[in-house]
Amino acid sequence: MKNLGILLSGRGSNFEAIAKSVAAGRIPDARIAVVISNRATAAGIETARRLGLSAFIIPSQGKERTHHEVEVVSALQQHAVDLVCLAGYMRLLSPWFVRQFPGRILNIHPSLLPAFPGLEAQQQAFAYGVKVTGCTVHFVDEELDHGPIIVQRAVPVLDTDDERSLSERILEQEHIAYTEAINIVFEGKFEIVGRRLQRKAACLGE
Repeated sequence: MKNLGILLSGRGSNFEAIAKSVAAGRIPDARIAVVISNRATAAGIETARRLGLSAFIIPSQGKERTHHEVEVVSALQQHAVDLVCLAGYMRLLSPWFVRQFPGRILNIHPSLLPAFPGLEAQQQAFAYGVKVTGCTVHFVDEELDHGPIIVQRAVPVLDTDDERSLSERILEQEHIAYTEAINIVFEGKFEIVGRRLQRKAACLGE
């Protein structure tokens, strides 16, 4: 059984999608061991508690970054987490944090990276006038929205779109992509060559 740790700061819709996938067996032999938020008002924590999951608030406001990260890492380690999934976690992880879980932290970003990193990615895509955008699940490294890409899903930008409608359609694909990426990582049938994640032949059915 693989243990997932979820970090979130808000409503946690990607966390909910992961939880549904775990419950439905779409992520086999896995469980959500712990859900952690840095914000007491995060709706995702209430969702986690309603689902009967271990859920903790570890406030970041008013604390030194190092102190806060030590607390979060300790909680993840106490729950024997195999994979950390960022689900709308609005904190940039320090290199020290990343080193505690090498190759075991995932993030989802609402653009086709490397396009439009950082905040308000959907707004950036819409303002730039791109015809295709989407979402990316990637390994977290020591740089912002930078680690090797695991899964990307494309979303066309329609002439009838506004920022809200585009964001909603990207979010639908995020929920699918995160489950795909977690399964790829847990299967372990891949290697990282440079920046490229290459799945092994047996995994591709060749």
